This record gives sequence, structure tokens and C-alpha cells, in this order.
Amino acid sequence: MTALNHTDISHTVFRFLGVPGLEDQHMWISIPFFISYVIALLGNGLLICIILTKRSLHQPMYLFLCMLAGADIVLSTCTVPQALAIFWFHAGEITLDCCITQLFFIHSTFIFESGILLVMAFDRYIAICYPLRYTTILTNSLIGKIGVTIFLRSYGIILPVIFLVKRLTFCRSNILPHTSCQHIGLAKYSCNDIRVNIWYGIFILMSTVTLDVMLVFISYMLILNAVFRIPSQDARHKALNTCGSHVCVIVLFYVPGISSVLTERFGHHILPYMRVLLANVYILAPPMLNPIIYGIKTKQIRDQVIHVFFTKQK
Repeated sequence: MTALNHTDISHTVFRFLGVPGLEDQHMWISIPFFISYVIALLGNGLLICIILTKRSLHQPMYLFLCMLAGADIVLSTCTVPQALAIFWFHAGEITLDCCITQLFFIHSTFIFESGILLVMAFDRYIAICYPLRYTTILTNSLIGKIGVTIFLRSYGIILPVIFLVKRLTFCRSNILPHTSCQHIGLAKYSCNDIRVNIWYGIFILMSTVTLDVMLVFISYMLILNAVFRIPSQDARHKALNTCGSHVCVIVLFYVPGISSVLTERFGHHILPYMRVLLANVYILAPPMLNPIIYGIKTKQIRDQVIHVFFTKQK
């Protein structure tokens, strides 16, 4: 598809290149994408079914985990099928409206997951610092309100991005060296001044993900302060163990996610295919590994998974 340079023409159809520079390796690259997606769907789907059907798991920690699993499925489904279509069938065309819809769900779901990880840190803080008041503080009503608040924050703050992108005229190339649509990545191909887009993107990052990271860090500082004041070593070990899976998920989510955002904006010296692969890490890795981490490190979930498969075998 030929790129046009006329300022009175705005592209309405774009074409993904996939992983630029590695087009001849797309079939091999598709293998980890496909395996990750299948594991993410099965693992998170199983996690949701177990938590919703087992009344013993209707506790704040597991209800938040259920929300996280649902967000993981949405994030994977927004991106991986599109990438596989590019790798397998060279089906890289996408309309502008579909591209904007995709970037809306990618960014909003990422912020939603960040919010869930924050409230899960708050959940661990309450469970360890105020164990006797845990169920009275985190009631089902409060959990529902928290979930709605995080949802509204995530999708509300990304909603203006739709209008910021729709106002742009895409008179430059319509070839996108990526596997999915990203806000700034798409805005760069317009012939307008995109400083508003850039500053609003920075505002989103600072007011959501960066703020969440700071609050998560503060929560765990308070948790560690409380844990090391526990006289019993066994109780101290048990308290730390309950936070282990959550800490692993936090690192797995924030490190590649923030790295991808920073390289997209400032990593011009990084090879294009490295930026694309890094951008896909935070989309592929957390949805695939989150249910595995919680399944291995959380005894209640591990026991329920074993029970489900044992019952099916009988």
C-alpha cells in the first residue's frame, strides 16, 4: 500500500508490518505468541471459574484476582489474534476506527490491571496489619465499589485519547511497523502537531501507573515494617509468603510495561524490532504467567485446581 504525502488526504486504512526487520521469521515468532495466548485463556479462564464457583474463595484477595484474570483475557484478546493474523496470513490491514478501538482497550486495560494490583497491595496491607478487622473493612459492597471505581478511572482517562487521535490527519505513511495500535505510535504518522497527544499521554502515565507504583511501594514498606515487628519467626514467614505471589506479579507487570512505554517515547536508538518485541512482552507475559504464579504459590487455588482435575479423571 503506497504512502501518500498530500496534506488534504487522510489515511483511513493502515497496514501492520509485524516485527520490522524479522518478517522472514514471523512463522517462528508466532509460536510463542500462540502458546502464550492459549495458556493465558485456559489459565485465567480456569482461575475465574474456580473463584466464582467455590464459595470458600469468595474472599477479597481472590475476588480481586478474578478481576485481574478477566483483564488479562481482555488484554491478550485485544492484541494476540491480530498479531497471529499478521504472522500467519499476512492480514495486516486495519481501519483507523478499528485501530483507535484497539489502542483504547489496550491502554485502558493496562491501567485497569495497574489499579487492581494497587488494591491487591492494599488488601495485603489490611490482612497483615489489621487481620482482625479484615472482613469488616473489605466487605463485598466495598469490593464492588472499588472494582467500579477502577473501571471508571481506567476507561474514563483513556476516553479523551479517542478524540485526540480522531482529530489528526494521517497524510504520511500508512505502514505501521508494529503488531498492534499504540497511541503515540499511531499519532507519529499524522501531519499535525501532536504535542497535546504527547503531554496527555505523559499525564496519563503519571496520574495512573506512576502513582499506582508509588502507592504499591508505600504499601509494601508499611507491610514490611509490620511483618518485622512480629515476634514469631513462623508467623513472619507466613505473612511474607502471602505476599510473594503478588510481588512476583507486580514485577512481571510493571517492569516490561513501563520499559515499553519509555522505549516507545525515548528509545529512538533502539532497533525497531526490539521495541516491538518489548512492547509485546507486557502483553504476553503477565496474562500467561499470572495464573501459573498464583496457582503454584497460593495453596487454596492449587488445592482447588488439583481437585478439579482429579474429579474429572474420576
